[in-house]
Amino acid sequence: MTTIDTPERSVELGNPDKVLFPDVGLTKRDLAEHYLRVADLALPHLRGRPLTMERHPDGIEASGFVQKEAPGHFPDWIRTVTVPKEGGEVTHVVCDDAATLVYLVDQACITPHVWLSTTDHLDRPDRLVVDLDPPRGADDPEPVRFAARAVRDVLDELDLSSRLMTTGSKGVHLIVPLDGQLGFDEVRGLARRIAGVAAGRHDDRLTIAQRTDARRGRVFLDILRNGYAQTTVAPYAVRTRPGAPVATPIDWDELGRVTPRRYTVSNLARRLGQKDDPWHDDGIGPQSLDDVAARLDDLEA
Repeated sequence: MTTIDTPERSVELGNPDKVLFPDVGLTKRDLAEHYLRVADLALPHLRGRPLTMERHPDGIEASGFVQKEAPGHFPDWIRTVTVPKEGGEVTHVVCDDAATLVYLVDQACITPHVWLSTTDHLDRPDRLVVDLDPPRGADDPEPVRFAARAVRDVLDELDLSSRLMTTGSKGVHLIVPLDGQLGFDEVRGLARRIAGVAAGRHDDRLTIAQRTDARRGRVFLDILRNGYAQTTVAPYAVRTRPGAPVATPIDWDELGRVTPRRYTVSNLARRLGQKDDPWHDDGIGPQSLDDVAARLDDLEA
């Protein structure tokens, strides 16, 4: 047992020397120190959002599990929110501070996944996400880079600004901050149309086909996360992959030289020491989708 001091409180970390990533020897203590180090950058994207925990008590080489329900033994200083679901309800953790981040590590939560809406307006997302998923088995990052630029071109024509994040896994996320005025069904419908325009322009390289066998080696423009209770990996979250890669916000001008697993727990601190968070003060505020449907009509014509 050891104690990790956070700005809010001291948090006990059980079995701190437990190795969670055997290939790089990264321990639970190392993971806690990562999340404490990036807390100021990560918390604005976690705060106020229902959270799903991806837990690996015995490390990433053993079976893990995804947990939505906050266990009853969690301390009362951990904020939770109870949300409706089909046939009942579920109580999620809400990560508002660094102490909660470290406590989640103590519970072997390696990756926090968050809703696209906040507890204040559960049914209205304040971000739209397109997950750019490369063809199965593909190692070349160029198809995903092409896809990102193609979707951005459509968004530019709709006067919508977008952000990029490496996922730490296979692809890249393209994120559009929203004003939270529309419901999930409306946002997902518009996301599908945006992806459809991009795929239609580059049918040989991009697709919105959900069935894997229908993609035929093309990048899948996945908009399925834009639904009620769906989640996306949080910025600066560690993924359960060899090397401990980190989902990392990047600039558009970095797209041509950064791969989805480029940044890891071991090298992210160096990046942050050399470069400010690219989403901070990027001038992208909440954006309205009010006239996007009419503009899409013109693009689809």
